[in-house]
Amino acid sequence: MSAGACSSAASPYAADMNGCAVGITAAIEQARWAAWDEEITFAPRYYARAVQRAGGLALLLPPDDVAEAAPERWLDRIDALILSGGNDVDPAIYGQAPDPTVKGIRPERDRFEIALARGAIERGMPLLGICRGMELLNVARGGELIQHIPDAYGEGNHPHTPGAFVDHEIRLEPGSLAARAAGAELVHVQSAHHQGVAEVGEGLRATGWFGKQGIIEAIELDGSEHPFALGVLWHPEVEVDSPIIKSLVDAAKTPSTGNRAAPKRQAEEAARK
Repeated sequence: MSAGACSSAASPYAADMNGCAVGITAAIEQARWAAWDEEITFAPRYYARAVQRAGGLALLLPPDDVAEAAPERWLDRIDALILSGGNDVDPAIYGQAPDPTVKGIRPERDRFEIALARGAIERGMPLLGICRGMELLNVARGGELIQHIPDAYGEGNHPHTPGAFVDHEIRLEPGSLAARAAGAELVHVQSAHHQGVAEVGEGLRATGWFGKQGIIEAIELDGSEHPFALGVLWHPEVEVDSPIIKSLVDAAKTPSTGNRAAPKRQAEEAARK
């Protein structure tokens, strides 16, 4: 076995002893089923299935304000982090009033995910932001968002059908983390978003674009600062055997990119047995 962060036999997170624990941030919504009408935390099953197919163990991370002060309580238990999709990030975080199109703001989710994103970056943990998660990553680094793409680029300049994935093509910068993870420089993707990146956050750079207008579809931290910190505006988790999700899990298995706290965690767990 390699000496990767999640390949130790002391790890309880996968039966084959080579699986990585991948935390997936959870959304908050009101839901009705049978006789119940309750607030729930959830992530679409696409995320868990994609992680499982890639050989990882999927763990759901519900929002918790404790993370603002102690993100390590979550990060010490996982080997990689997915900031999942969902409703809009609160524009107040990047100093703007909300556009009328902004929906479903959940400040507790924003606070939780920003704390985890910053903590993951600080420790070099593999990190993937998907759709809202890419936008959240940008905001966590001090960037700003386009609150409604049609307002910035005009109607019809980016496909969007509420409640459905839309197929389109994007181009990725040759040699970028985005291109390496996707396995190509021109990719067909499925997306469902009405927002995007306006001002790129500190240390991030755009490496993926849609259309002649150059709508930003991928951002990443420079490899010299972080080995795997990527945001994509589309939904790779809905693909069968997504190369991007696999790249995330593989990065967590690599000694230079895995969770630096994992060996300590594993040793403590082994000592308790």
